[in-house]
Amino acid sequence: MRRVVLLTAGLLVLLAAGLMTAVVVELRDRPGGALDTELEDVTVVKEPPAPARRSPKRPKRPKRGGYAFLPHDRLCWKNFGRDPQRSLALPNVHLGRPTKHFWVRGLKSYIEYPPSYCDGRLYVNTYRGDTFALNAFNGKVVWRRRGRGNKPSTPAIDGPRLIVSSTDGTVTALRRSDGHRLWQLRIRGAKIESSPVVVGRVAYFGATDGRLFAVYTRTGRVRWAFDTGGRINSSPSLHGQRVCITTYAGSIFCLRRRDGRKLWSTYVRRDALRYESFYASASTDGRRLFTIARSGKVVALAARNGRVLWTHKLHSWGYSTPAVAHGRVFVGDFNGYLHAYRASNGRELWRRRVGGRILGAPVIVGRLVFFSTLEQRTYAARVADGHVVWRLRMGKYSPGIATDRHYFFSLNGIVIAYHARFPAKYRSPKRAKRQSGKQQSGKRRVAAAPKR
Repeated sequence: MRRVVLLTAGLLVLLAAGLMTAVVVELRDRPGGALDTELEDVTVVKEPPAPARRSPKRPKRPKRGGYAFLPHDRLCWKNFGRDPQRSLALPNVHLGRPTKHFWVRGLKSYIEYPPSYCDGRLYVNTYRGDTFALNAFNGKVVWRRRGRGNKPSTPAIDGPRLIVSSTDGTVTALRRSDGHRLWQLRIRGAKIESSPVVVGRVAYFGATDGRLFAVYTRTGRVRWAFDTGGRINSSPSLHGQRVCITTYAGSIFCLRRRDGRKLWSTYVRRDALRYESFYASASTDGRRLFTIARSGKVVALAARNGRVLWTHKLHSWGYSTPAVAHGRVFVGDFNGYLHAYRASNGRELWRRRVGGRILGAPVIVGRLVFFSTLEQRTYAARVADGHVVWRLRMGKYSPGIATDRHYFFSLNGIVIAYHARFPAKYRSPKRAKRQSGKQQSGKRRVAAAPKR
C-alpha cells in the first residue's frame, strides 16, 4: 500500500513539474516583435507602362418617369470596413430599408469580403482569384483581372490605383481605369489574406509569416516591415499615428505609423496554459480597440496603452470583425446571435438570435445594422433594440456596403444593387453653386440692412 502511495505521489509531482514547465515555456513564447530590415524574401516587380484605355461612356440617366439614378453616388467605401479604423459603419447616412433591387450580377465564385466603391464603380475580389470592376449603374463588368491565388479580401482604393492582396503571397497595384498591373510585391513562403488599407499613399497589410508591412502605393517599395512573431490573417486598423494588428499568437500590436516603431503589445490569455488566437481584425473608435478571439472571447483594449478594459465569453467560435458606431459594438457568433455592447464598459444592451452561424462582419448604415449567416439569410436590425425589420433569403458572408443612395450586397458569389428607401437628395454642382450664392448674397443684404 505504501508503495502505491509513493508511486502516486511521484506521478503527481512529475505532472505538476510538467505543468509548471509548460506554463514557463508558454510565458516565454511571447515574441516582442521587431522591425525586419533585411527583407531578403521580398521582391517588387514593376510593369512597363501601358497606354490608358478610353473609359466607356456613362449610361444616360432615365427620362421622366424613370428612377433618377445619378451617374455615380458621392460617398466612397474605399476599403474593408469603409474607413481606416475598420468601423464597418456609415452612421450618419440614414437610408432606411432596402426597397427594390435594380440589377444582379453573378461572379461564378463566392465573395468572402464585401466590395469597395468609388466614382460609380464597385471593385470585388472572388475566392477563385479574380478581381472585377463593375459599373454600379447597371452591374456590367468594366474589366476583369484573373489571378492565381485565392482572394478572401477587399481591394483598397488609392486614387487612380487599386491595391489587391492574394494568398499566392502577392500584393498588386492595378490601374483603376482598366485593371492594368502597375507593380506587384511578392513575399516568398507567405500568404496574404489581409485586406489592405491606404493612408497617405502608403498601404498597410499583414502576411501569414507574421509581418505587418507598410508599402508605398506608387512604387511598391517597402517603407517598413515589422515581425510580430505570430501568424496574421487579419487586416490592420489605423487611427491617428497608430496602426494595430491582431495575430494567431493571441497578441495585439500597435505600431507608430510613420516608422513601424512598437508602441505596445498585449497578449490575451484564454486560460492558465494558453493564449487566445485572433482571426478577426481589430476595429477602433479612436479610444478603444475591439476584436473577438476564435474561442469566442470579445476583447476591448485601451488604444493608448493596450490595457484590457473588458471582455465577454460567447461560448462559441468567433470570426466576425466587430462593427462600431453610436457608442456601441456589434459582433456575431456561431450560435446565431448578434450581440450589441456598450463600447465604454462592455455592458450587453441586447442580443438577437436568428438561428444561423454568423461568420462575416456586420455593417451599420444609419440606425440599422446588417448581418448575414452561413445558412443563406441576411437581416437588418434596429441599432436601438435589435428588432429585425428586413430580411433577404440570401447570405454568406458579410452583407455588403452602402453609399449615400444605394445598397450593394455581395452574397454567395452574387452582387445585388438595391435602391434605398430614403436616398440622400442630390444637388447638381451648378445648382449647389447658385443656392450657395443666393445664401451669401442674402447674408450680405441682412448685414447691410440699417438698424431700426
